Amino acid sequence: MGDKHHIRFEPVGIEIEADEDETVLDAAFRQGVNLMHGCKEGQCSSCKSFLLDGDQQMERYSTFALADYESEEGYVLLCRTHAYGDLSVELINYDEEMLLSGIPPRQTRAAVAAVQPLTHDITRLVLDVDPADEFPYRTGQYVDIEVPGTDQRRSFSMAGLPAEGPGGKLEFIIKRYPGGKFSGMLDGALSPGDPLTVKGPYGTCVMREAPDRDLILLAGGAGMAPILAQLCGLAATGSTRRTRFYYGARTERDLFALDEIAELGARLADFAFVPALSEGVSGSYEQGLITEVVDRHEGDLSSADAYLCGPPPMCDAAMELLTGKGMPEERIFLDKFTTSTGT
Repeated sequence: MGDKHHIRFEPVGIEIEADEDETVLDAAFRQGVNLMHGCKEGQCSSCKSFLLDGDQQMERYSTFALADYESEEGYVLLCRTHAYGDLSVELINYDEEMLLSGIPPRQTRAAVAAVQPLTHDITRLVLDVDPADEFPYRTGQYVDIEVPGTDQRRSFSMAGLPAEGPGGKLEFIIKRYPGGKFSGMLDGALSPGDPLTVKGPYGTCVMREAPDRDLILLAGGAGMAPILAQLCGLAATGSTRRTRFYYGARTERDLFALDEIAELGARLADFAFVPALSEGVSGSYEQGLITEVVDRHEGDLSSADAYLCGPPPMCDAAMELLTGKGMPEERIFLDKFTTSTGT
């Protein structure tokens, strides 16, 4: 372990202690401070902040996440930043409701319970958590799963509700990519009983208490996972909020979980599910990109919240659309992921 230093976050006035051997983001996680974050690998810019004072060094990161001129001006990525003295950091993006409600990440053992194909390239993975361990998380969060035989991890959102007490199950909806170090193992390399190591929870795509605001749920592909989890949570509480779930797929064969969504939606007071096909032609579903479909169905969204998960281009287009319809950017919740393959 290295020397320890104090980190103060402005304008919220929160202080933590960070070891030189850990990143500032990891130090915050460890102490239950839930800073905005996404990939945790210097790829997405979700944790970008401004260094007001202090000595720090950053690990390697993508200039797409932090341009050279931004670094020269004093901006840092907290997931890459190591403190070598006391730091004062201005948070650019933060959610006061979430800041002090973090669950410190923990590592647990799990075993594969089921590997079930849902479409030609999307698989449902279910893990049994070690019965001796408790693994709390908040609906909409994600974990890192260690790729067997390596020191690498891959991030996946939970598609179900947290268990009460020790043990329980973790359910994931994962898109299989050619060359994917973990997703490629879902084609037969992983079987029931195989051990896996899971670390988490992470993520800020957690439902905010706002009973007076409408809800827009928007997903594409395997981004269904955290949005389906949110729908489960809404159904469990009998939410009366106007809720619209828009889901984008390429063709009809890419649709799944339709019966489950219908059953959950039937337990809500004001719910509609709108799937859309961007390439396939079908008289049963909307046609076009999912953002185009949202544009056709929704008017003013200044009194709504949105939860998004899907490919980065979809999320970027959705952000532009939703803010253009009056939704404040701070009420659009998502976790940004990057895709890793072995190619």
